[in-house]
Amino acid sequence: MKEIRRDEVKRLVDAGAQLVEVLPKNEYEEDHLPGAIHLSLRKIETDARTALDPSRPVIVYCWDGA
Repeated sequence: MKEIRRDEVKRLVDAGAQLVEVLPKNEYEEDHLPGAIHLSLRKIETDARTALDPSRPVIVYCWDGA
């Protein structure tokens, strides 16, 4: 795991990376990056098995506005 900057996120997504937002569902529905899916942080380990393609990189992010 590592922190990456916005330009690197764009490059990775353009190359096929998956975006995962981990904030609560209502916050995801209010605002999220285009193309991002929602996975609850509490259930990410179990839900990721069915929601994500294991052959593609994954970018997990959390926007709390702080």
